Amino acid sequence: MTTLALTAAQVAEFLSREFPQVSDNFVIDRITPEETVVRMVIDERHLRPGGTVSGPAMFALADISFYVAILARIGPIGLAVTTNANIDFLRKPAAGVDLVATATLLKVGKVLAVGEAHIRNPGSPDVVARASMTYSIPPRGER
Repeated sequence: MTTLALTAAQVAEFLSREFPQVSDNFVIDRITPEETVVRMVIDERHLRPGGTVSGPAMFALADISFYVAILARIGPIGLAVTTNANIDFLRKPAAGVDLVATATLLKVGKVLAVGEAHIRNPGSPDVVARASMTYSIPPRGER
């Protein structure tokens, strides 16, 4: 069984201290060994013309949810960074409603972590965007 290195509260405290620009918009709803759920509080700055959530905002949610999942698994390693990301925008999300990303780690190795994030409107089974992510994990001497 996979164990977690950090709880949701510990990851939130780490982000607040080390990555404060993230803590205003994102809320960690749940962390389990199987998945991490992060909510993005949507406001006017996240909307694009046409009244929908912008692609860059959804990408940020996918990236942060995956980062949170990695931190929960490996501990407070600030230098874990995105090395590859692909996102598919599948349908228009509801405007004026928060978005939720569920991140799943498919493989966590010594130097790379690979997984996915599915973004939905809360309570909806429909995925509005799907991202595949790869993160680089720094060697132990560089953490």
